[in-house]
This record gives sequence, structure tokens and C-alpha cells, in this order.
Amino acid sequence: MKLTLNIWRQSNGQAKGKFETYILEDLDSHMSVPEMLDHLNDKLIKNRKDPVAFDSDCREGICGQCGFVINGHVQSPEEHATTCQTHLRSFKDGDVLYLEPFRAKAFPIKKDLCVDRTAFDRIIAKGGYISVNTGQAPEANGILIGHEEAEKAFDAASCIGCGACVAACKNASAALFTSAKISHLSMLPQGKIEAKKRAVAMVEQMDKEGFGACSFTEACEAVCPQSISISNIVTMNREFWKSR
Repeated sequence: MKLTLNIWRQSNGQAKGKFETYILEDLDSHMSVPEMLDHLNDKLIKNRKDPVAFDSDCREGICGQCGFVINGHVQSPEEHATTCQTHLRSFKDGDVLYLEPFRAKAFPIKKDLCVDRTAFDRIIAKGGYISVNTGQAPEANGILIGHEEAEKAFDAASCIGCGACVAACKNASAALFTSAKISHLSMLPQGKIEAKKRAVAMVEQMDKEGFGACSFTEACEAVCPQSISISNIVTMNREFWKSR
């Protein structure tokens, strides 16, 4: 399988970047996109050239590390898929691909396809902890939680923090990510003690990081690999204003 790759190359956050073209003619359609980049990097290293930098870890769509933009599609041209879940069979032999990093003020480019997403870590850190009694673990069924409420909390908690929502949003908003982290705790009894404090602290940190405002275009939900619902943003806004 042959593909022409136009990959954004940028040595660091201050340097000017540009697309560089690579032609690969010995690809297997069963390769994932990260495996394709591994294959390219093997060739570059053998020729003593700088390999393409990109984030990658589990390669199973769980960790959220491997995201970038493929032909204008955030993460993947496939619906609700991560970059590592995208295989070359999604493309045609001879296709031309453009690979570039997420573009957002709060996600500065580190090198090539890598961006700094530690803003998410700082938002999570502002969420603090939940208050629990120390000692022996409580009985699992000691606190009754309705099935529907538990399912909604679990769905919100499935956010992998990949940043696709930010990259897809025209305002580079982190509302979907932040709301998922706020919602999954605010829906459960264990998280209600600090709910007001948590909502205010996390929203204020989100704004401090330079993310844009949410305008409810639903672009974030459309690209989210975990299909996180924008209804969580409504929950976040409610929790925030209840706390003011």
C-alpha cells in the first residue's frame, strides 16, 4: 500500500513549522496510524534523520495520548475513534494524508505532532478530593445509587482526556472535558460534599488556562472517542451557578 504523508514538522514551540512530505510504498493496510509512523521513523533513523515526534502509549483507545489531526479530522476520519484505533484500511491506496497537531492556545506545540496537554492535569488537580472515612473499606451496597444515575456518572467518568473536544471546537473550549470530570462526581453521593467548591475551582482553572468559551455547536461530542454527552456541560453550568 502506498501513501503520501504530509507531516507537520516543528522542532520546538518557538520554532517555525512546516509540512514535510514522505512517500511510503510498503505499508500494510492492517497497520494502525501510529504503526505507520513507527515504520516511517525506522526509515528516518536508518538515514540518520530526525524521527517524527508523536504521543503514544497504550494504542488501545484507552489512554488518550495519541491524538492529532488527520486530513482535517480530529483524531480520526472514523466516527468516535482515536488515532490508534484508525487503521490504514480506512484510506485508499495512493491517498495523500496531512497530519498536524491539535491547534489550541492552551495546547502549545512541543514538537511535531506533540502538544502540551498538562492544562488538563491542572484542571483535574483543582478538583481536589472527596471526603471519606479512613479505615476499613465500606460495604459496596451501603450507599444506594439509582441505576440511571450510576450509568450517567460512569459515562462521564469514561472521559480519557485526549483533548479531541478542544481541537474540534472553533473556540478551543475545554467545557466537555471539564464538565465530564465535574459531573461524574457531582452525580454520586460521595462527591456531593465538595461539589460546590469543586465546580467553581475547576471552571476557574479552565478559564485561567486560556480555553475558549463553549457555544454549544456540539462539535466536541461529535469527535469524542467515548461519546461524552454535552448534557454534562449543562450539569457543570448548573453546579457552577449554584455555588456562586
